[in-house]
Amino acid sequence: MSLNKSIIGINVKPRQKLLIVSSLLVYYTLMESRAIVLLSGGQDSATCLAIAANEYTNIHCVCFDYGQRHQIEIESSKQLAKLAGATFQCVDLRFMSGLSNSALIHADQPIVEAPGELPSTFVPGRNALFLTVAAMIAYQKQSDVIYTGVCQTDFSGYPDCREAFVSSQQATINLAMETDIQIKTPLMHLTKAQTVIKMNELGRLDWYKETHTCYEGTRPACGKCPACHLRLKGFRDANIADPLAYQSET
Repeated sequence: MSLNKSIIGINVKPRQKLLIVSSLLVYYTLMESRAIVLLSGGQDSATCLAIAANEYTNIHCVCFDYGQRHQIEIESSKQLAKLAGATFQCVDLRFMSGLSNSALIHADQPIVEAPGELPSTFVPGRNALFLTVAAMIAYQKQSDVIYTGVCQTDFSGYPDCREAFVSSQQATINLAMETDIQIKTPLMHLTKAQTVIKMNELGRLDWYKETHTCYEGTRPACGKCPACHLRLKGFRDANIADPLAYQSET
C-alpha cells in the first residue's frame, strides 16, 4: 500500500496517515486494557459499568461482602456483571461489621437522617478501604483504571463520596504502590436524573431491573426509604420510567 493511501483506501498525506495510525493504536490499546469496576449492585455502579463497557472490552467487576444488611446487593452485582460479559469477584470484608455500628451493616440499628448529622447508614472508612483493595486487584491484573460510582451532586451526606476524597485516595494509592492508577468517577458531577438519562443514551436502561437501591432490602423495593426516594426523584426529573418494581412510589 502506498504511503499516500490510508488503511481505508483514502488518499492522505504522510502526516495525516501517521495521525490515523497513532489514533488506531491508542484505540486498540484502550480496548485491550482491563478496567476494574467497583460494583455494589446499585443504580450508580450499574451506570458506571455501562460506561466502562462502552470504553473497554475487558472488564473485571469487584464486589464487596462487608456484612451489609442485604446480601441481595451481591446477587445484583453478579447479574450485572453477567449482562456486561465481565469477570466477577466478591471480596470478603465481613470483618468490617466489628468495626462499625452503621445501620447499613447492622439491621438492628434504625435508619436515620438528621439535619446536620451524618446518616446512620454511613460506614466510616468504607470507600477508602474499597478503593485500596480495588487498587491491589488492579495491580495484580495490570490494570491502570478503576471505575467507581461515587457522586457528590446527589450524595447522601457521605464525606467519602466527594471529589476531594477520591483525588486524595488516588494520590495515596499511587504513592504507596508505585503505580499510575486512575480512579474514574464519571458520575461525580451528575444528578440522579442526568445519570438516568446517560444510562438511557447508552441503551442499557434495562440493566436497572437487576439493581438494588432500597435500604429495606425488599423486592419489590419499598419506595419509601431515603434511598428509594432519591432514586425515584431522579427518574421523575428525567421523565423516564424506572424499570424496577416498587411496592409504592410515595
